[in-house]
Amino acid sequence: MYWRELKSHRKSLIFWCIGMIALIGSGMGKYAGFTSSGQSLNDLMASMPKVMQTFMGVGSLDMTTAIGYYGLLFMYIVLLATIHSVLLGATILSKEERDKTVEFLFVKPVTRVKVVAVKLLAALTNAGVLLCVTWISSVLIVGHYAEGEDVSGDIGMFMVGLILLQILFIVVGMAVAAISKRPGKSSVMAAAILLVTFVLSFAIDLSEKIEGMKYLTPFKYFEAKTMLGGGGFEPVFLVLSIVLIVLFGTMAFWFYRKRDLKV
Repeated sequence: MYWRELKSHRKSLIFWCIGMIALIGSGMGKYAGFTSSGQSLNDLMASMPKVMQTFMGVGSLDMTTAIGYYGLLFMYIVLLATIHSVLLGATILSKEERDKTVEFLFVKPVTRVKVVAVKLLAALTNAGVLLCVTWISSVLIVGHYAEGEDVSGDIGMFMVGLILLQILFIVVGMAVAAISKRPGKSSVMAAAILLVTFVLSFAIDLSEKIEGMKYLTPFKYFEAKTMLGGGGFEPVFLVLSIVLIVLFGTMAFWFYRKRDLKV
């Protein structure tokens, strides 16, 4: 079952990996274009309206350095990776009902708990491959523009935050698929949850009045401007990420074991 899941998602995984490499390569290519023109990125970003600064993910990052510019790019890397994760989590659990293969699966001597566990392992493997591709391409591409500066440590820190977000959104997608009575719509609902939390992270940056809501959006847990600013990981967000992973993972197992499957 595990190998069957990996095989069924291998083509889409290749496209996601290519997309990630293209995002990092094109993003850092723009950095090279700005630096060669002699234009100060810090001054350019500071002159933009606050809404545009928020949209581009600019905070206290030093845009004149390769790793600082990568910090801006990291927000979009996170978005791409979490979209992959939430859609993967939702579809990998709901596709048996959607494709009418439930009976074929459950005539085999397997429990529902084992089915969820194997599908979760396959989803984590896919996320791990995308993470490795992101990590290696980031070190190589950013290192090329860093002019001898060691960026591997900072990128490694980013990747720790990224894998936690990937796992979190995988189990969110699986929990939605396990709870939803409409298997074909589970990926849409899971993507809607991701979109709402992403938009909320923008709203928090625009208005300090709702800063307390940052605990409700995972996109505020591992921000480049915080990690590069010397703050590293905030313990509260690390703990909260693990708690949410356990919570949504438990929900996926519990509700899938109790639900009436559509055949």
